[in-house]
Formats: sequence, C-alpha cells, structure tokens
Amino acid sequence: MAEDYIHFIARIKQKLGIDLRLYKEAQMKRRLTSLRNKRGYADFDTYYQALDTNEQLLQEFIDRLTINVSEFYRNPKRWDVLQKKILPLLLEKKQKLSIWSAACSTGEEPYSIALMANEHFPDADVQVLATDIDDTVLEKAKQGIYPAQALKDLPKQMKEKYFTEEHGLYHIDKHIKRKITFKRHNLLADRYPSGNDLIVCRNVLIYFTDQAKETIYKNFSDSLVENGVLFVGSTEQIFSPNKYGLALQDTFFYQKE
Repeated sequence: MAEDYIHFIARIKQKLGIDLRLYKEAQMKRRLTSLRNKRGYADFDTYYQALDTNEQLLQEFIDRLTINVSEFYRNPKRWDVLQKKILPLLLEKKQKLSIWSAACSTGEEPYSIALMANEHFPDADVQVLATDIDDTVLEKAKQGIYPAQALKDLPKQMKEKYFTEEHGLYHIDKHIKRKITFKRHNLLADRYPSGNDLIVCRNVLIYFTDQAKETIYKNFSDSLVENGVLFVGSTEQIFSPNKYGLALQDTFFYQKE
C-alpha cells in the first residue's frame, strides 16, 4: 500500500471515525483515486488538506464511500418470502416487533418494511430503526420523496395507496414515516442496538473485508433476540452461519438458534 494512502486513511479515521482498512483495499483505493484525480489533486496528502477545509468536498467523499443504490422491494421474490414466511413466523408468539434496517441508505428499505407491515399485518405493532453512516442520505430518507424508478418493483396498489405524486416525484404517506426512527450508525465502530426481532442488511457487506464481515455477523447475531432473523442481500450468502449461532431459514434469511 502506498505510503501517502496509508497516511490518508489514518487521517480519515481520526477525522470521521471511518476505518478504511476494513473495506476491500483495491476496490476502495481505486474508487478514491478516481475521485481525487477528478478533483485535480495529484496525491492523497493534498487531497486530504482540501477535504479538511472544504465541507462540500468532504461530503462528496463520504457519498463515494457509501454506495447509495436502492429501490422499494428490491429483489421482489425475497420480499415475498419476508411477507409470507418470515414475518408470520416472528408474529406467532408476539404482536410487537423491533426491526433494524442497517445501512439503510436513502430509506427505501425501511419504508418497504413499514409499508408491508401496515398493509399485511395491520394489527401488529412494528417499530423500525433505520441507520446509516452517512448523514446526507439519512436526511434524504427522512424526507421520504422518491423518483418513479425507485418504486418500479412496488405493487401498484401500494404505490397508489401510500404515495402522493407531485411533479414526477412520489411523497410517502406521513403515517408510514412515523413508524421509522432514523439514526446515524457506523457498523464498524458503534455499539449495536439490542433486542431486534429482524435485522435487514442488504448489499452493503460486499464492500467489507472478510474479517470485518465476521465481526459484523457476530454483532448482528448478538443483537437479535432468540429466534430472531437476519435478512441479507443476494450477494451476501453466509456460508457457515452456525459460526454465528445462526441457521438458514430460507435463501438469504438466517434465524438465531
């Protein structure tokens, strides 16, 4: 690893609390070198000095670290399993569920959960905590305003029932917004919330090293209640779930034993 990059990631950790050593090095270094060059800085030292004094540049840097590509009901077949199998399983013994949408990006995922609960399990008390490391995407999520593209996999009747369209943008119903608490959280550094019946964390862990993933999976398992479920993305199959006290419940769904 080049010396100026090592120095750069140490300073970033000090400034932002984000440890870039826990991300896949080649992928992250390529992405940040491209951004640095685009802004006209010849090395990471001068780029850091610019980040340290320019808020706009710093925000662009944070945005590049956090990949924010999301849609409602992304990979609909998995959401089908959540609706028809996993949530009924969790609601068998209690009618109050704590759900954590980790690395929630611009909010499509936690809102999808709240919409599903409201539509299909109206008698259940479902509370959703939605977290991300990026304050900018959390602010966007709190607004609950989305382009049509983000809603392409959402069932039509839900789109019509829970969204108001204005100038080509879709505003989510205030009743649904009230079901979600948004909060900043760093998966690699912060304490994990406990007592979760369901944790949804999808299409994020692919950017982390194997060592970081192991820590995150262990922390997720610890923060689930007994028989709680972890729902991961289609690129994030857990090959030895029993290492973390988890067992495969359905494709991409792991239940705490």
